Amino acid sequence: MNSLKKQLQGHVGFSNFPNQVHRKSVKKGFNFTLMVVGEAGIGKSTLINSMFETKIFPVKEETSSDVVKGVEITSMSADIQDNGIKLRLTVVDTPGFGDYINNDNSWQPILENIESRFDAFLAQENRVIRSKVNDNRIDALIYFIKPTGHALRAIDIEFMKRLHTKVNLIPIISKSDTLTRDELTAFKARILADINYHGIQIFKPTIDTFDDPETMSETKEILSRIPFAVIGSEETIARSDGIMVRGRRYPWGIIEVDNDKHNDFSRLRKMLIFSHMEDLKDYTDTVLYENHRTQKLLSMGHVQDNSVFREFNPAAHMEEERRIHETKMQKMEAEMNAVFQQKVMEKEAKLKQSEEELYARHKEMKLALEKQRRELEDKKKHLETTMRPVTPMDKKQKKGLFNLS
Repeated sequence: MNSLKKQLQGHVGFSNFPNQVHRKSVKKGFNFTLMVVGEAGIGKSTLINSMFETKIFPVKEETSSDVVKGVEITSMSADIQDNGIKLRLTVVDTPGFGDYINNDNSWQPILENIESRFDAFLAQENRVIRSKVNDNRIDALIYFIKPTGHALRAIDIEFMKRLHTKVNLIPIISKSDTLTRDELTAFKARILADINYHGIQIFKPTIDTFDDPETMSETKEILSRIPFAVIGSEETIARSDGIMVRGRRYPWGIIEVDNDKHNDFSRLRKMLIFSHMEDLKDYTDTVLYENHRTQKLLSMGHVQDNSVFREFNPAAHMEEERRIHETKMQKMEAEMNAVFQQKVMEKEAKLKQSEEELYARHKEMKLALEKQRRELEDKKKHLETTMRPVTPMDKKQKKGLFNLS
């Protein structure tokens, strides 16, 4: 089938179609469903409230009757407007995850909830009348990693391995201000090495050929920050220059939430809301949901002969091989970076220890020499006080002794 490409000389009008889509979208508004997973006290509510500048998570004082037994799924919704654009935001929380000594299968209720949302959407698609389809599928999942500074824990790896094919997975390091800059760099490298080693798929924005240079630069900057190291704060404080900022005050200074030099919060929000929200929704619909839908229909006995609809595509095969090769290279690079960072830290520790030992030996030798000097001075003074000068009388007496003999 040949397609004809022709540049029209006059104005037909279909170039206005994007404006029609824009007006319809603005009138209808948008929906976005975000799930957050992490242990209690790791900063989920603070981060989400800071990100959307809205009290999504209400302030609640925990009592003895509020103790969660097992993992529960709770949802909170809010209608947000930004420059006249309406957004229906739903945040799904998972209290109880990772809060027990035995966390085996703690991922199961979360996985079941995500799949049940897929099933509900599939049931609506199969209805005869589909005038109104309620889409509550999870568009993105933010997974909070504890800032241990070592590597991913077993619960982190197991959770991400179980859910990475069901949802857009976005791992972040919460409360990153507890780590130094060098510790954070090494921690990120270890996390990426673990993710690549276990074959975990996380959401990464792609760079399109038609993107302008500024957009490409922004996307590259976002990619360089993954996994995002963030802090959250709803408190507004004054800097030394009088400017009010959101942040945390410490005895040594202020950490600003929206400052790229202090943490990755603004880059995370930019990717999640400003630049790639539609990509998250589109990948959920066209890839994650379609895979679940296919598996569901196959389990129900629906079989399709794909050879009737698909032909072998050498270019696609080469692209797949290239992607696999790049993944392996990225894994090797991340592992090498992690090893390099570890070696550097070990070398610095050894140099510091050697410096301390040399300083201690120098101090010890200095003290010993000072002690010898004092002893010599004491001996000198003793000799000076015990020895008196020889007088002429002493010489005569000595001479007389010799004459008597």
